[in-house]
Amino acid sequence: MKYKTLLFDADGTLLDFERAEYEALSDILAEFGIPDTKENHAIYSAANDEQWKLLEKGLVTRSDLRINRFVNFMNRIGVSACAHAMADSYMHALATKSHLLGGALELCRELSQTHELYIITNGFRYIQQGRFFPSPIAPFFRNVFISEDIGAEKPDAAFFDYVKAHISNFSPESTLVIGDSLSSDIAGGIRAGLDVCWYNPKGKEAPSDMNITYTVSQLSDILPITRK
Repeated sequence: MKYKTLLFDADGTLLDFERAEYEALSDILAEFGIPDTKENHAIYSAANDEQWKLLEKGLVTRSDLRINRFVNFMNRIGVSACAHAMADSYMHALATKSHLLGGALELCRELSQTHELYIITNGFRYIQQGRFFPSPIAPFFRNVFISEDIGAEKPDAAFFDYVKAHISNFSPESTLVIGDSLSSDIAGGIRAGLDVCWYNPKGKEAPSDMNITYTVSQLSDILPITRK
């Protein structure tokens, strides 16, 4: 087999982040007396995504992101509340939402029999550990690399350098990065000199200037690639 080491993104690849985010936000909207509407969910998601994109570019800190997303959310819906209290409640709620995407358990169980599996994820340690370790896929992974622990975010080369240095007998030629984010997983893997597999269930168009090794629309499509 060409690949021995598989570096999986967590959210949006194996873990159902959209569901986790929706449920956690519903919890805190109720706590702070804010209407739990689809519109408010969409507004928060946009504010959150903006901050993560800025973090990937090094334009905000993780602490900034944690608060800014709620400041911007409340500004956009015209609500006044304590952003720090809301951020704390949200982190506690999100850390309890451990949902898998369909097919993730079966995929990880099968791949773990023939490959070395690792998680590479941007995020807060408290949230990512709270969501991943109770998951039934956790036993199939040899280690979990979280950006807060590393001190760098995907796609930063420092993140991937750390991962490479902390996997025994790491071989770039036999490693595959698997993730749903073009800006963090795929761009980071390419910059690190690794083959990449873009999980693209929504059929988005790939940039013509990005050298993506593989693109799959469902998790089961990853199996034939790893058996080559």
